[in-house]
Amino acid sequence: PIHGQFNPVFLHGSVGLGKTHLLHEIGNELAQTRSDLRIIGVTAERYMSDFIQSIRDNATSHFKSHYRKADVLLVDDVQFLFRGEKTQEEFFHTFNALHQDGKQIVMTCDLAPEHLEGVQDRLASRFKWGLVVSIDAPDIDTRIQILHKKAKQAGIRLPNDVAVLLGNYVQSNVRELEGLLRHLIARASMYGRDITVDDAKDALQLRGLAHRGAGQGVREQ
Repeated sequence: PIHGQFNPVFLHGSVGLGKTHLLHEIGNELAQTRSDLRIIGVTAERYMSDFIQSIRDNATSHFKSHYRKADVLLVDDVQFLFRGEKTQEEFFHTFNALHQDGKQIVMTCDLAPEHLEGVQDRLASRFKWGLVVSIDAPDIDTRIQILHKKAKQAGIRLPNDVAVLLGNYVQSNVRELEGLLRHLIARASMYGRDITVDDAKDALQLRGLAHRGAGQGVREQ
């Protein structure tokens, strides 16, 4: 077995906190360190679509064989599996088959297992067999570090006062934070100059974010 005591791994948190990115990183790390593993990464919607198509094509045995031969199954946005009773039932059996064979299962979800609606109790309980991890919003220092790291990767100098401004106004959605930075990088590249505080304020205003941070103890560094 490759999973030790942590199987399954269930990552949950609000939208935009990097769960999908973390899932991809897990898959990439395993692929680099264990080239012998059969790793399957899939969104819940793709899994559901594949299952429905297999029914239409009278090929459910092929569908089951494909997913149950995985050494590692990575499922993103697992909450979408519970829209269909048959899909949920099939995933239950896939989960059981993989777990019994000592294969690793890693899932992401918007909610903790106990807060999921429409999921069978027997499946929700299995989600808690291994490791349940809450992905929380990063604090201000982490948000600033993320911005500097992303800017460095893009080969752009990001003034710290700009990073502090953005980090204060965008507090709970890393995806939104990175989107703002990409906008500023594109603008700076187009005009051939450094990113300024005024540029950041314009971007916040454009996206309707300028009201955030006001009266919330905006931090200076």
